[in-house]
Amino acid sequence: MGQLHTKTILSLFLITFTFLQCSEKGKNNDAILSLLALPLANSSSVGPCPPTSLPTNIPIANTVVSASSNVSGFSDSSKAINGICGGGEFSGSLDVYALNLTGAGATIILSWAGKTVKNVTGIDFVIYENPFRVSETNDRYAFDPMVVHVSFDGTNYCGFDLSGFNPSVADSNKISSWPGFAGLRPVLYNMATKPLTLDELFTSTGSGFLVGGGDGFNLEDLIVGGPGANCDAAARTNIQTNGFKFIKMTSASAVTNPNTSAGYVYPHSYNNGSDIDGVVAKSVE
Repeated sequence: MGQLHTKTILSLFLITFTFLQCSEKGKNNDAILSLLALPLANSSSVGPCPPTSLPTNIPIANTVVSASSNVSGFSDSSKAINGICGGGEFSGSLDVYALNLTGAGATIILSWAGKTVKNVTGIDFVIYENPFRVSETNDRYAFDPMVVHVSFDGTNYCGFDLSGFNPSVADSNKISSWPGFAGLRPVLYNMATKPLTLDELFTSTGSGFLVGGGDGFNLEDLIVGGPGANCDAAARTNIQTNGFKFIKMTSASAVTNPNTSAGYVYPHSYNNGSDIDGVVAKSVE
């Protein structure tokens, strides 16, 4: 395991202490979940990131089409396109653009400056947020899930299947409880301190994890309809055939779950939604 950053070590100490306290009192893990959700501003940024120049062989989304969050200290939308600055398995980056929990500020739309992300074999793009694993010995993560949509024309947006969402409070911070969402897996890729090739970024290590971390999506998995989408069969076919130009990311709490008529809410104490570090495509033209 790599060296942990001071603030991350402190967070893990507090989590362990709370776990012991709750166990002694016979309580459930609600308190633990709240502590796991300490604002990611308590995590440490790492290294000289963002880099002074972006690698030319990594097709990162480089244009902010729409962004309007007002999260104090994290409302600079350029941080969503200035490079991937992952903090590793146990620490979240601070070089991010934070979405609001609800409203217009809960969404950001990025593009590749007019270029088209193509539908190629396997994963077509990876989204990087700033989650981190709670401890070395479990499968629990502190994360801010987001809903992902893509569009060719900037009007018709298609997304992915979220119907597997059905977590209880006890397992709501497990990645397996949020199929189809982004913002779940730690970001190992850091353009300044851990450079990786494009092939490495799209190489699987198993169970949905990638060498560089983040959450990968395959355009073949797009669905017609879906929460927050305006996608018919023609729009989906167009994207799967020709690719997409725009990607829209929205805090899960701002998207209505048709089964509950409420947002997809992770029971945490954050005062903001998803934190966008960047998006990398496998192939653009």
